[in-house]
Order: sequence, then C-alpha cells, then structure tokens
Amino acid sequence: MFAAGRTEGAVDGALAVGVVLATVIPLLLPAPNPWWIIGLGLLASAPVGWRRRAPMVVAVLVGAAMSVLVTWEKPLLPFGPLLAVYTIADLSPRWKRLAAIPLIVVAVGASLVLPGENDETYRLVGTAFVAAYALGTSVRASRSRAAELTERARRQEQEHIAAAAEERTRIARDMHDIITHSVGLMVVQAETGPVVMRSAPDKAEAVFDAIADMGRGALAELRGVLTALRTPGEGGGPVCGHADERPGESLFQPRLANLPALLDRSGLDVVSTTAGTPRPVAESVEAAVYRIVQEALTNVRKHAGTRAVRLALTWGERLTVEIADDGRGPGERGGYGLAGMRERAAACGGTLRAEAGRNGGFVVTAEFPLG
Repeated sequence: MFAAGRTEGAVDGALAVGVVLATVIPLLLPAPNPWWIIGLGLLASAPVGWRRRAPMVVAVLVGAAMSVLVTWEKPLLPFGPLLAVYTIADLSPRWKRLAAIPLIVVAVGASLVLPGENDETYRLVGTAFVAAYALGTSVRASRSRAAELTERARRQEQEHIAAAAEERTRIARDMHDIITHSVGLMVVQAETGPVVMRSAPDKAEAVFDAIADMGRGALAELRGVLTALRTPGEGGGPVCGHADERPGESLFQPRLANLPALLDRSGLDVVSTTAGTPRPVAESVEAAVYRIVQEALTNVRKHAGTRAVRLALTWGERLTVEIADDGRGPGERGGYGLAGMRERAAACGGTLRAEAGRNGGFVVTAEFPLG
C-alpha cells in the first residue's frame, strides 16, 4: 500500500509538471505576457498536483482561473480543467459526480461565450471535456471491476479452504465411526473367543466368522473413505457411485438399506420399528442416519451396561430416528462421538438431541427434513 501511494504521488507530480508546462510555456512565447497572466496560467494548472486529495476544490480553482485567463489569452487546450474533470469522474463519489456535471457545463459554456469563441472552438472544447469525463468514468469502472474480481477470487479461495476443512472433518468423523464401531466389536468378540472355545467349542467358529465379517466390513468402509483422499490420477475412481466396489462391500456402505446388517453385527439385542411410509432420500441423509445409528450403538456397548436397544424410524414430514437404551443413563457419554453425530445431522439440515430417557437409560433423537 505504501509503495502504491508513492507511485500515485510520482504520477501526480509528473502530470502536474506536464500540465503546468503545457499551460504556461505558450504564455511566455514569443514574448512574455504580464505577470498576472502568468499567475493565472499557474493557478489554472499547478493545483492538479493535489487532485486526488480534493478533486472538487482543484476543479473549482483551475476552472475559475482558466475562465478568467481565456478572456485575455487563448491556450491551446484547458489542460488543467480537463485533468480536473477526469479526476472527478474517476475518484469522486456518485453524488459529487452527478452534481459536478451541470457545474462543468455552466463553467465551460461561460468560458466559451464570454470571449466570443466560434463554432469550431465550441466543438473542440466540448468534445475534449466530454472525452475527459468519459475516460475518468471508464477508468473508475475498470478499477471497480478489477476490485470485484479480486474479491470474488478471495471469496472462492475461502470457500475452497472451508470446503477442504469440511471434507477433512467428514473423513475424520467417518474414520472415528468405523474404527470405534467395527474395531470395538472385533475386540469384544476376540476377548470372548477364548471363553467360547473352552465352554462351547462348537460356537467358536461363529465367533471367529463374526470377527472376520467385521474386519471385512471395516476394510470396505475404510477403503471408501480413503478413496475420497485420492486424486483421479491416482486411480481413486468414482466416490459416489462406488463403481470399484468388491463383492460384498455394498453390504457395508452407509445406507438405510444396510441398517439391518449393522444391527446384526452390533452384538446388541436391538428391536427395530418403522412408522410411516419410507421414501427415497438424499444419499447424504442416508449416510448421516447410518453413521448416527452406528455411533449410538457403539456408545451403548461402551457405556450403557445393557444389551437392550430400541431403534425407531418415523417417516412423516420429517424423518425421525430414535435410538434408546435402558442402561446406566448419560454417564460419560460425549467427546467426539456425540459432537460428530450433531455435525452430521446439522450438515443435512437436521437436528440431534442426546439426553437421559424418561424411565432411565439414554436416548438419541435425530430429525431430518424431507422434501
């Protein structure tokens, strides 16, 4: 900014010198005019060095001096007033620009009528002042356009940064949900494996099969999340279409149709009910519902001290999802899990409440707009 100010000052100084020379030198040749004529020439030109600070004041000074000067001496062109008019059109606010137009017309007309100029001079001077005002208006419009483009680029950059941050947050939520749910279940099953092998060897195979299924599910979901981090040139493939899904991976995608499989793998006794008529919803809403149910079940397993869970989906003007247990109540539930659920609901225009149940336990309720 300081360098720009210095550049403008240098330009204004050079213009002032040029206008003074173009106005005063003709008054000195071939023979010098009286000193007061030279003084009028200086007054009609030198003030343009301060044109940026006070455009209207400078225009009045140089215009008045030039109007008096032309009654005795005819300069080639009124360079000082022309530059002042250009500056008003370029730098002054709208109301000053509009107010200056009739004043300019009156001043220029008086400077032509009083000396009794001919038609050719009228055309020449009138055209020069119209061109000066039009040029100033054009420069101001170009500067405004450049500032608008700069501001638009700045906003787009901020939007890209915000979008990248939102995507990182989304990936972090997905990673949290996948790891805490799937890996947590695998740990529980692995810990019960030795007990089952000693007490009921015939059931041990089912335990290890369940661990394998959970591992495959976690890998499938992690693969989908990590695909979003790849660029197309790295073979990431389509993210939304899941065109590169492997057999069985579709069972682990965050969709409403896969909620029964999620409940089966939870290791809890979940009673699921649906009220109203289900209808198609956006994939983002499906993913949010799936992840919220997944996180709520993980919290039940970690904190509630119970296996009994109720899941209710109510379809109406809004889709309401309620996950309730009859365990120990809120306890230490919180941290990133509940915050992530709230963020997921808010990202789809919904809301989420997590609170103690009326008859004990804990209830998570999410609502999503439909339509």
